[in-house]
Amino acid sequence: MQLKRIGHVAICVQDIDRAAQFYQNLGMDLVWKDTDWAYLKAGEDGLALLSPSYDQAGPHFGFIFHDRAEVQAAYDRLKAEGVHLTEIHDHRDGTASFYGRDPEGNWFEYLYEPVAVASAV
Repeated sequence: MQLKRIGHVAICVQDIDRAAQFYQNLGMDLVWKDTDWAYLKAGEDGLALLSPSYDQAGPHFGFIFHDRAEVQAAYDRLKAEGVHLTEIHDHRDGTASFYGRDPEGNWFEYLYEPVAVASAV
């Protein structure tokens, strides 16, 4: 298993529309927006905006994989090591991921991001 990069940081916001517009005005490209979350990119770097109603995860950082099998292999290995993990789940935008906690309690995400999503503008 080879980590490709830290692909995004997720922050909590009160108003998805207002926050998305703010970051677009800073020069980021809106990739996905729904009622409870949005995803923006600056080059290959992403910013996820999570509304108070988003219940999948809180603030976190995400590692990107372009092969779903690598995410499954990482999940199996970390689970066997006793790391606290959520189940792998599919997202509305075609990605799939699971969340985990590091020894200090910080959330991280292992995210399968198909190349088509990674290059979307």
